[in-house]
Amino acid sequence: MRFVDEFRDAAKARALAAEIAALCEPGREYRFMEVCGGHTHTIYKHGIEDYLPENITLVHGPGCPVCVIPMGRVDDAIHIARTPGVLMTSFGDMMRVPGSGGNFFDSNAEGTNIRMVYSPLDALKLARQTDRHVVFMAIGFETTAPSTAMTVLRAAEEGITNFSVFCNHVTILPAIKAILDSPDQRIDGFLGPGHVSTVIGCEPYRFIARDYGKPLVVAGFEPLDVLQSIYRLMLQVREGRAEVENQYARVVAWQGNPTALRVITEVMEPRQHFEWRGLGFISHSALRVKEAFARFDAERIFDLPGVRVADPKACQCGEVLKGVLKPWECKVFGTACTPETPIGTCMVSPEGACAAYYNFGRFTRERVREASAR
Repeated sequence: MRFVDEFRDAAKARALAAEIAALCEPGREYRFMEVCGGHTHTIYKHGIEDYLPENITLVHGPGCPVCVIPMGRVDDAIHIARTPGVLMTSFGDMMRVPGSGGNFFDSNAEGTNIRMVYSPLDALKLARQTDRHVVFMAIGFETTAPSTAMTVLRAAEEGITNFSVFCNHVTILPAIKAILDSPDQRIDGFLGPGHVSTVIGCEPYRFIARDYGKPLVVAGFEPLDVLQSIYRLMLQVREGRAEVENQYARVVAWQGNPTALRVITEVMEPRQHFEWRGLGFISHSALRVKEAFARFDAERIFDLPGVRVADPKACQCGEVLKGVLKPWECKVFGTACTPETPIGTCMVSPEGACAAYYNFGRFTRERVREASAR
């Protein structure tokens, strides 16, 4: 296949759906977790669930980096931005993530200067042009960590002294392990994250099959990618196998990107522990700047409150991130919590499950199905 339309062929999708249905055992329920928010977006946008039998359920995982940022880290970023002489920069989807006292837009209305940028290099460019101290709020999984690390190396090479990063990069494997260890979760297999896997490869997922007996298929982001990956998962379950497969081989190398991994290792190291929204503290699940680059580490430069902030009681974003609830089952979904007035992070980012449900109207079908069942 060479063109995007070929990955969205309805006839091929129906053929794959028929093959998936043929693998279903009567009376058995199947639950597969799409770890990446990009897959969630594809599933809801293209109505992938409508192609699947009723006994196959796709559940959302913690693969949206904006969604898993706890409120306390947002508060810490705003605290930095309020420091005289500081210019805070951030990706656009972080601007509306709620902290305990509001989001970045609210903070700007109160006098801070938090600007949207498209990359950490944009933040470094601002540092070259101003005397203010420019801080980049670095978020994302292993996918975006290399660009942050490269920017730090560039700043060091140029001798820039008014630039730092507030590092909130998280790593996917400990989060998957935490979900597998959760007593309230039953997962039959995983759609592996395509973007993360371009960096880390497929080899690191072997523990999922080896230690937990669950298959994982690294999947691409087009409709046929997702359906073919579900077919591969179903085939493994039917045959009693648990292996790691790479459906996204046109992009993902089995061993990952060695250059990107080397850059991350040079600049960053695992944290002892890090808080994930909905999952709590997970050991070695995030990255921090190494001591050798302490002069570019905002956490070392600024005195942060570091206070843990509980999520709003009405928000059930944590349960959605763990796959325990569907977004529309949250009590405030689509009423008090919308993309314009988000209460939880899952309604903020386009990759968030709640935002995807809301924007593509998937909750309507789910509610009709539930009403029919009653």
